[in-house]
Amino acid sequence: MLIATITLAAALAQQPAGAAKPEVAVLKAGLGACSADFIVKDSDGKPVYSATIHVRVRYGVWGIKRADLEVGTNSDGEARIEGLPGKAKPLTYDIQKGDKKAAVEQNVSDNCDAKYEVSFK
Repeated sequence: MLIATITLAAALAQQPAGAAKPEVAVLKAGLGACSADFIVKDSDGKPVYSATIHVRVRYGVWGIKRADLEVGTNSDGEARIEGLPGKAKPLTYDIQKGDKKAAVEQNVSDNCDAKYEVSFK
């Protein structure tokens, strides 16, 4: 009986735990309270790992202040940028993986917490 219990415990310990959802890559800009969430997919609708999302933020009086921000997607194709300024020129996000490119725009004064699902064509 003891051997059966030990064998069962060993078998259960070797089973992989439920697949944990990968942590979303988050970039904290620290410039304000707005954010942008991304899900990047390929032309077949599958998540794209390690796609690069780049944006140049121009804010302040006459847009003199600038910040270049870049974040990569996780294995589920997800990424998030937090801390974007509420008053800034419209933001254009350039999304790239290899030779595939896409772009989306966010006007933070109209859409402070944006969500984008981007597909490469």
